[in-house]
Amino acid sequence: MSLSVLPASRNYDELYRQFRWQVPARYNIGVDVCDRWAAVDPRRLAILHVKADGTEEAISYGWLRETSNRLANVLRAHGVARGDRVAILLPQAPEVAAAHIAIYKLAAIALPLAVLFGTDALKYRLQNSGARILITNAAGLERLAPMRGDLGDLKLMLSLDGGEDAVDFHAALARASSDFTPEDTSSDDPAVMVYTSGTTGQPKGALHAHRVLLGHLPGTEIQQEFFPQPGDRIWTPADWAWAGGLFNVLLPGLHYGVPVVARKFDKFDPEEVFALMARSKVRNAFIPPTALRMLRSAPSPRGRYDINMRTIGSGGESLGVEAFEWGKSALGVVINEFYGQTECNQVLASCAAIGVLRPGAIGKPVPGHVVGVIDGEGNPVGVGETGQIAVKRPDPVMFLEYWGRPDATREKFIGDWMTTGDQGTVDEDGYVHFVGRDDDVITSAGYRIGPGEIEDCLIAHPAVALAAAVGKPDALRTEIVKAFIVLKPGHTPSDKLAGEIRDFVKTRLSAHEYPREVAFIDAMPMTTTGKVIRRLLREQA
Repeated sequence: MSLSVLPASRNYDELYRQFRWQVPARYNIGVDVCDRWAAVDPRRLAILHVKADGTEEAISYGWLRETSNRLANVLRAHGVARGDRVAILLPQAPEVAAAHIAIYKLAAIALPLAVLFGTDALKYRLQNSGARILITNAAGLERLAPMRGDLGDLKLMLSLDGGEDAVDFHAALARASSDFTPEDTSSDDPAVMVYTSGTTGQPKGALHAHRVLLGHLPGTEIQQEFFPQPGDRIWTPADWAWAGGLFNVLLPGLHYGVPVVARKFDKFDPEEVFALMARSKVRNAFIPPTALRMLRSAPSPRGRYDINMRTIGSGGESLGVEAFEWGKSALGVVINEFYGQTECNQVLASCAAIGVLRPGAIGKPVPGHVVGVIDGEGNPVGVGETGQIAVKRPDPVMFLEYWGRPDATREKFIGDWMTTGDQGTVDEDGYVHFVGRDDDVITSAGYRIGPGEIEDCLIAHPAVALAAAVGKPDALRTEIVKAFIVLKPGHTPSDKLAGEIRDFVKTRLSAHEYPREVAFIDAMPMTTTGKVIRRLLREQA
């Protein structure tokens, strides 16, 4: 069964010129990544689940089909219909894949939620999306308990561990039929929604169609060097709720019939990662730059672990020369960088196998995607000139809209160019170089963090009058979040108060969004229209 979407040529110019999209009018992600393979060989390995004790559980496509069918029947029995949002709050596990597949088969919309999210972040996303059902575990139930009365649209919670106010996931599935006929869906029908942070206000739900998976395939094939190859086995430390974990690893791996390694890490530990790569025979990986830098800080795995990687892709922030060189020396592979956003991912990439590799550059446009650097009127800028990186529509990987935000959707485009808010240049050979952001999004540990949500949380603290969050350069994480605080009368700056404010945000949003530094200032720099001048704060940071 040949699934490659790229032409046979290994010359970049020919690949780009010869490429043609093959997006069928009728398409369903769940059928594609599960039922299609289960019909050929139900025993084929789909997911290698590495448990906390190190034991491995082999999950077949037959298991995924039966489990997703049973879950689809359970969801339908509880009223889930086409277009309804079903949230998933779970760490990497086979049930996450089965839940996505079931939701897609129902023509409903999957809403992945990261286990890092705190109470405020979860509450906003569940309320804003109008999610009807949540699939979670005991830890998720505990986090949701204080807000349960505020989630009027949420009719049912399914828990893998059982628990109060929830239906037992496994018991419900055991009672359901294993036969299910998937809904007939268009490739343009909505399938999944991932929330992405912006510079102001609350996060926006980027709604994607079923075609989004097909749109990711050329990028996966390029940055994983003509993926799949015999013996490939793919893994990522990224949560499958993030675009990188879901669209760069889990769904493409299942689409290609390549085993996906699933492992829940309570804390990223380089030695555990090296051991996992060796023991589970990982051949391909998506590893964000911060994780690579953390691996680099540990003793070299050479001679200590039997690691046999074929490819590593990295994206979300600039990799840096040191991490790039470490990958070659310690893991024996050239790390291929790629670029994209939640709204339109994997559109630029490097690929050492075809010579598309230049230090300091993100890469070149992936075949099938038109990427440019434009001015404010939507015109391409000249070689070496700075402009905004943008992606031209139509494009299968591009989002449909921001959920309930038509104005924000329109503002994302200049003509047919989807803007990214990132500044860049193009050199004489067509490589795109990242310069910086023309907005205030903070890039930390591979996550794009909007200051608006952090600031909203900060000002909820009883001692805070005004707050601004900016990115401060950091050798490990690219940037850390730094908060500038104007206190209310009666409160005095102190290290103790700074620690309380940090913890306040950490428990309400997520572990990667809280301010690692807090500075107290007497007055906030603002424009005449009342907007914070973050540029001045960044300079101060």
